[in-house]
Amino acid sequence: MLNAKLRHRVDIEALTNTQDSNGIKTEEWATVRDSNEPDLMAAEVVPLSGREFIAAQAVQAGVTTRITILYRDGVIPSMRVSHDGAKYNIKAVLPDPSLRRHLTLMCEAGVNEG
Repeated sequence: MLNAKLRHRVDIEALTNTQDSNGIKTEEWATVRDSNEPDLMAAEVVPLSGREFIAAQAVQAGVTTRITILYRDGVIPSMRVSHDGAKYNIKAVLPDPSLRRHLTLMCEAGVNEG
């Protein structure tokens, strides 16, 4: 039944450090994917609430979003989710408490998209 709800396609990204041939180090977001995985992961993306707040004297909108994916090891809050051009910072990773069939990612968009 869970698979029927996973109608969206997302990427999980992690911040990585790279070094060019001149020795200059840079940070960039890279897709986290196993060699046997499809190009995009199946997910359910559900916006939960919206809020406005003042940060650095500028009004910004933040949206809390719940993203459910099939279970996979290694997803941590320092990663982010990319969906349809939007970037979602992962705030919490909640595993399925009984069967480890899925992960629920509590995310926030519009605040720090790196």
